[in-house]
Amino acid sequence: MRAPRVSVERGVGLVIVALFLLAPVLFSSYFVGTILTETLWLGIAAASLIFLSAYGGMVSLAQAGIYGVAGITLGNMVANGGSRGLNLGWSPWLSVGLAILTATAVAFVFGAVASRSTGIYFLMLTLVFSVIVYYFFGQVTQLSGFGGVQINRFPGLLGNPAEDPNRLYYATFVGAAFVYVAIRYIVKTPFGFALQGVRDDPVRMSALGFNVPLHRMLAFTLAGFFAAISGILSAWFNGIVAPSSIDLNATINILIIAVIGGLLRVEGAWLGAFVFVIINNYLQDVLGSYGDRITTVVGLVFLIVVLISPDGLMGLWDRLLAAISSRLRRGPGEPAVEASAGHGA
Repeated sequence: MRAPRVSVERGVGLVIVALFLLAPVLFSSYFVGTILTETLWLGIAAASLIFLSAYGGMVSLAQAGIYGVAGITLGNMVANGGSRGLNLGWSPWLSVGLAILTATAVAFVFGAVASRSTGIYFLMLTLVFSVIVYYFFGQVTQLSGFGGVQINRFPGLLGNPAEDPNRLYYATFVGAAFVYVAIRYIVKTPFGFALQGVRDDPVRMSALGFNVPLHRMLAFTLAGFFAAISGILSAWFNGIVAPSSIDLNATINILIIAVIGGLLRVEGAWLGAFVFVIINNYLQDVLGSYGDRITTVVGLVFLIVVLISPDGLMGLWDRLLAAISSRLRRGPGEPAVEASAGHGA
């Protein structure tokens, strides 16, 4: 029964992947280097949130703080002068690995603290985590200060993104593809199924012998790992990481992206990110002197999407696919018969 729908989704997915692979040939350098690259790394951050929400029943506001830890840690390790921070001058690849490890460890600690809370309490705890990260790096000037740290050295394969943005674009695409495949794989493992059971009925899962807080903590740690990848790509993209890039606005933006795309489908992370980036980059020209009111426009789009489809844009996509699948299963003369039968029932 689901065959037509699966075929359509796979076909669309292959087309989208092909477009991303050929993007530097098909689109302008600005669209690829700015719009698509930002969409991909923001999508990774949103995907980490959707992973927790869709499969763990946890809506986290700590993702921006976690990717900020990765980015600022990278800046302190990789810079070798001319920047705030420690300026350790370590190998770019070693710095990337240690930055991701540090951010994942922070996520582990955050998850251990928040794993026994649910609902609004979990949401507020994770918001507190982001605030703590923001003020910690803002006030500890040895590591960052509110001016932030610069990323002035990059891995050899990446080159200098300012001179060759296509390399960063493909690196971001690989990162996004890895996160997407990893999430799709994890949710089909025994751990993934247990996590979904914890989401649906934690009391029953606990009665069956599952350690509910442990599953939530591990899920939060995995989401932190994905967010850390986003933080590295964000640091390379912006060339500087400051507390202002992980403040409350950034925290809310990740949530808005996830809700616009759809909190129930991982694909919605990148769809929501694309809409968000398009609005932020192109409406400046349309609004002219009112360009500083982009947040209002984003809020209106958010409200419209939620009112039309509580499951976000992916919810609209699911409705469309359901209609297509239903039509493909029915014969030419069947719709009217089914409609009358349903009416009589």
